[in-house]
Amino acid sequence: MKYSDQLVQWLKSEGFTHCFFVAGGNIMHLLNSVRNEMTCIPFVNEVGAAIAVESFNETSNSKNEKAFVLVTAGPGLTNAITGISGAWLESRELLVIGGQVKSSDLKEKEMRQRGIQEIDGVELVSTITKDAIRITKPISRELFLSTVKKGSTGRKGPVFIEICLDAQANPPLDEVSPNQEENSTSKAAQILDDKTLDLIKNSKRPVLLIGGGVGFDFAQNHSEDFKNLGIPLMTTWNGADRISSINPLYFGRPNTWGQRSANILIQQSDLVLAVGTRLGLQQTGFAWEEFVPNGKVIQIDIDKSELDKGHPTIEHGINVDATEFLKALFTSANDLELDFSTWKEFCNEVKGALPLTDPENITRPGFVDPYLFGMAISGVANPDAVIVPCSSGSSFTVLMQTLSQSGSQRIISSKGLASMGYGLSTAIGSAFANPGKQIFLVEGDGGFAQNLQELGTVAANNLPIKIFIWANNGYASIRMTQRNYFDGAWVGCDSETGLGLPDLELLAKTYGISYLRMTENIFNEQGIVNILAAPGPAIIEVPIDPEQTFYPKITSSVQPDGSMKSNPLHLMNPELSKKIAKQVFKYL
Repeated sequence: MKYSDQLVQWLKSEGFTHCFFVAGGNIMHLLNSVRNEMTCIPFVNEVGAAIAVESFNETSNSKNEKAFVLVTAGPGLTNAITGISGAWLESRELLVIGGQVKSSDLKEKEMRQRGIQEIDGVELVSTITKDAIRITKPISRELFLSTVKKGSTGRKGPVFIEICLDAQANPPLDEVSPNQEENSTSKAAQILDDKTLDLIKNSKRPVLLIGGGVGFDFAQNHSEDFKNLGIPLMTTWNGADRISSINPLYFGRPNTWGQRSANILIQQSDLVLAVGTRLGLQQTGFAWEEFVPNGKVIQIDIDKSELDKGHPTIEHGINVDATEFLKALFTSANDLELDFSTWKEFCNEVKGALPLTDPENITRPGFVDPYLFGMAISGVANPDAVIVPCSSGSSFTVLMQTLSQSGSQRIISSKGLASMGYGLSTAIGSAFANPGKQIFLVEGDGGFAQNLQELGTVAANNLPIKIFIWANNGYASIRMTQRNYFDGAWVGCDSETGLGLPDLELLAKTYGISYLRMTENIFNEQGIVNILAAPGPAIIEVPIDPEQTFYPKITSSVQPDGSMKSNPLHLMNPELSKKIAKQVFKYL
């Protein structure tokens, strides 16, 4: 037995069951130790492996299964940094174990490199991890696992452990019985303090905004409690699957690319209870000073720095776990005697007056209407499917404006980093975490091309991922930017400006994956029905008009000094008619 064997046993004791990896010389002992102890999934590139681990841990329905990513030194780690960055921004658990050269080959002082593939991984990732350590000689079980656990406690995030090659091969340490851990969970003496209670009781138009800090299982298990509370509900994009669209109190997802009705309603609230959301600029709009202009914000976040950052302006910050706050709120619901019937009637009126798709959008003949596609896909997917709306570009924003989640469907993306190429690996991780369940991926052709090598992982494991690729000849969002701000001075946005993208039918054939091109009838054709019902993966090419318009949206303008000025959330383009505006802007 060697130290790497011991490390694997320690990881198993903490519930780790899956290892996603790309083989490398500086992890040879670790890989040899884990190969027969866990489910080991080889990837083509470490960035795909890291992203897949993040989504595995986020979407897994099993409390007894976790994944980690194993990368070799040097390029193995640098490839994974995009995945680490995404998990950091989304506050998701991601354990990265990296190899390193022998301790005797480590560089000294100002040297750039001594060992082959050597690069200081701890230094590279220290600003995007909760902890990053290097092991040059065996450390104790207690120290090793205390580092591992940092990724899943408090505000979640990535942890990096770099292990020198000779340390991996060292003899194991003598086992010491682990100390009984103290319960470090601290609850506020009175989570619902007098100020919070007074603000809620005096509110006439409250909104309960649910973020990703509220666990999926918790939200599912307390769906009736949310209804009994009687406060209109909204979700952030990270919390998109926490509340079902069929909940009568659910009024959408406000965002800079949000649903117009949700944006208008949250702006007219007199009290926003923001639970488990950091209230970033995507959530408040870039004109954050105008977020909820006539109301107050109570923010509940486990990370105090998010309460102290200064934007948006909050009336009251509560530094506690989101679920603890909600438990207290549910317990107090009957005593509060809340009645928001007038406000709820208005919310329903606004929702009914403003359709998800704007009538000014233009889709030319021969192309699929992306908004109709987005509104249809949730109904086509199984009630327990995982839907991956990639993480950037028009395919992402349209899906987040139109999806109507139902049942126990999961929706997962990485909107903070908003990197192209995230979708396929996210779908792969979700497929391994949810065996037997339907996985739908929607991604643009430009973003998909950035990580398409992982089709090899999909094919090798016959994963049941249905891959909808919006084929609009490149980067639609970049084309839009170059059209709107630079009068159509195109560069690097499509095939006409030098961007090389694959033929999707030939690509599918190369990997032995089923292929179909969707028509304007979207899901209403037998070919689509058949390919979705068939086992295994499939690529469905969705022809999207390269000149497609995307409304509603918030516009920004370049000022004479070069700065950008953006509209507040409720002022989206195209402008509403005076009649509709008078109806829906009642409290603005």
